[in-house]
Amino acid sequence: MGEGGFWDDSETAAKTSSEHSKLQRRLDEFDAVTGEIDDLQALAEMALEDESMAEEFSEQLAVIERRMNSLEEERLFTGEYDSGDAVVTIQDGAGGTDAQDWAEMLLRMEMRWAERRGFKLELKEATAGGEAGITSATFLVHGDNAYGLFGAERGVHRLVRQSPFDSAHRRHTSFALVEVAPLVDDDIEVEVDDADLQIDTYRASGAGGQHVNKTDSAVRITHKPTGIVVQCQDERSQGANKHTAMKMLRARIVALEEAKRAEELAAEKGDAIDVNFGSQIRSYVLHPYSMVKDHRTNFEVGDVQRVLDGDLDGFVHAELSRRAVGRPSERAGSERAGAATADGE
Repeated sequence: MGEGGFWDDSETAAKTSSEHSKLQRRLDEFDAVTGEIDDLQALAEMALEDESMAEEFSEQLAVIERRMNSLEEERLFTGEYDSGDAVVTIQDGAGGTDAQDWAEMLLRMEMRWAERRGFKLELKEATAGGEAGITSATFLVHGDNAYGLFGAERGVHRLVRQSPFDSAHRRHTSFALVEVAPLVDDDIEVEVDDADLQIDTYRASGAGGQHVNKTDSAVRITHKPTGIVVQCQDERSQGANKHTAMKMLRARIVALEEAKRAEELAAEKGDAIDVNFGSQIRSYVLHPYSMVKDHRTNFEVGDVQRVLDGDLDGFVHAELSRRAVGRPSERAGSERAGAATADGE
């Protein structure tokens, strides 16, 4: 950054400066924790001589442990795009109206978790279900390690509960899929042939005043070779929605290529690959008991509402740690997004 002419290329300079700031924050955090550990050692010696200092020592120890956990999390992000922004798409699976309602609950949970982490969010599309909930929604997550963190949420999420849409109040199982892709920079080449695209426009139904209801400003793009479908209706103009939709499409194609490479590497090593798209990663049981359990790590929480309100750090950290040491998934079994059950059916 100190070299002559560094700022002549403003785009490259801005990216380098941003990377420098990110690394400096990590270094400052490390230095701060190192200093606090030195202080803690002195406090520990005082606490051995004076029991009244024991409580202060315990409080400071807890603070340092939290900061150490944060630093440990940083080392878990080793992927090419882990440090960048993410595109998160949620789709309803099998289960009819229950699945659409579950997809909306899942959207709320994921967005609340992102807000807890201090990320900036942009909801780009949400398609309402027939009676309740949503059939799909897409939002962008901006912040350090957004893609790396949300990657732990990729897969099928399963809900078991007494259905509020069943007059007999039977227990139903419904599914929703979370897809996560890296929001890649425009200078990263992703091959997209215009001939492979089907572009449709329609009238948006979200925020934006009367304008969105009078013009075909919303855009849906289908990538024919892969079957990937993206849509955006958040912007006020068709051109802006198309630009955002293309960025989302490029992100999904990059994620698809990453998944293929992971499968190829696993095949070369003779390992079984956990195909996150389509396999159940976590169960949320509200009836006949309360429990959220991740089938990859066996991490579980009894307070379901706390999890649904966005407390996902424990699940995400457990999965990132599992990946870091290369352990195989501990799932006892998997259920496909196309499966659904209800008592008596």
